[in-house]
Amino acid sequence: MASNAIPNTPRVKLNDNVSIPVLGYGTGTAWYKQRGDDSVNRELVEAIKTAIRLGYRHLDGAEVYGTEAELGVAIKESGIPREELFVTTKVITNIADIPSAIDQSLRKLQLNYVDLYLIHSPFFAKGDGELQQAWAAMEKVQQAGKAKAIGVSNYHQSHLETTLQTAVIAPVINQIEHHPYLQQEELVRFQREKDIKIASYGPLTPILRAPGGPVDPKVSELAAKYKVTEGEVLLRWSIDRGDVAVTTSSKESRLQEFLQVLTFQLTPEEVREISQLGQGRHYRVFWRKQHGEE
Repeated sequence: MASNAIPNTPRVKLNDNVSIPVLGYGTGTAWYKQRGDDSVNRELVEAIKTAIRLGYRHLDGAEVYGTEAELGVAIKESGIPREELFVTTKVITNIADIPSAIDQSLRKLQLNYVDLYLIHSPFFAKGDGELQQAWAAMEKVQQAGKAKAIGVSNYHQSHLETTLQTAVIAPVINQIEHHPYLQQEELVRFQREKDIKIASYGPLTPILRAPGGPVDPKVSELAAKYKVTEGEVLLRWSIDRGDVAVTTSSKESRLQEFLQVLTFQLTPEEVREISQLGQGRHYRVFWRKQHGEE
């Protein structure tokens, strides 16, 4: 399908009035580079440029992925005006010096600012004070105009509560592994109460990493009903629950396919059915050790 047949990606407002596209293209997982590898992966550059050409406007990176340089080159070569793109990056490798970390990231990205800057995980902190100090440094990054919005990733409710105790600016988002087999209901409820948006990574886990589970028949049924793929149904489940969904692929056909999620919606009942079926299985892919699952 031609890219111009896909509608513009809808955006949702975060709690500080910055609006974020509900579907993002991620440069982690499959693209992850070893620390110290400063080469530019042209395959990734071309994949990002393809995503931008097809209509993706939300690009998700992180210093620890080692792919910020590729994002920067792709953005520059895409010819798309900077203000049309929503660029996210994250800090963890250089968490002890966030002012230096954001400057390094911006140099690699060849940008003056990012749209969203996240603390990649809370597990660096040895106590509440370190979490709160890191968040205070994030607030200074936003106040300096180097990030339009700031948030976190992989935080538990306890980490959010600790951060909010001293925060002047509340996190706008918590990017977490979130799919039918990892619904984290209490955390989701807490974030809704605090107006902290959820960004879901790993949304395709039930079909990519945990096939044969209880949601498969329903997801397959809905894919047939809407004439889409199972992956699109799972992405739509995330978006229809109110999440921002982040996914990735190196294949143009797959990236085009994912954009079809913008052309249909699940009914509230269908979203509930997938959620209820998903509760029949627990499956976590990332940060297993930190959750006592190894």
